Amino acid sequence: MNEKETLVRFGISMPQSLIEQFDALIVDQGYDNRSEAVRDLVRRALLAPAHIVSEQLAAGTIVMVYDHHVSDLPIVLTDLQHDYHQEINSTLHIHLNHHQCLEVIVVRGVVRRLRELQQRIQVLKGVAYAELSVTHVDGQDQTASKHTGGHEHAHAGSPHTHDHRHEHDGSGSPKHDHRHDDGASDDSRQ
Repeated sequence: MNEKETLVRFGISMPQSLIEQFDALIVDQGYDNRSEAVRDLVRRALLAPAHIVSEQLAAGTIVMVYDHHVSDLPIVLTDLQHDYHQEINSTLHIHLNHHQCLEVIVVRGVVRRLRELQQRIQVLKGVAYAELSVTHVDGQDQTASKHTGGHEHAHAGSPHTHDHRHEHDGSGSPKHDHRHDDGASDDSRQ
């Protein structure tokens, strides 16, 4: 909330049992009063991706769980992340067990593109879960959302290879084969 904003009082009617549960919840969560808890609930509801304007600038995460043994899913996910490199700030990859991986993708950009990325991930075979969570970003300094890493991507738009260190197969092999633009795999280029 902006310091200059005026607070407006209004009443809320709800069943006694619901208000008792709400009061217990706000005590458990450490709120001083109902107003703060209601304000946070409203903020969360307004920040739900479905309620944010498509062209609004936002930052957040896409959290996904997937089975990396499903077909070429890791390759497809890597290619997707390359397609959205301007929206992706960082990724965190965690091996949950022999088959499942948890990945957190930190994103920033217009909501339309972030939703598009999340939806493209969600429909992939082997993806069990993909959830977008965002918060509004003040659009005054949109230069921060541009890639300013001080380097050019010489491979942008052309086939290229990477030496990724993944040990999914247990062999310790440092090579992680994945396709790029022309559909050929890294192994076929050697």
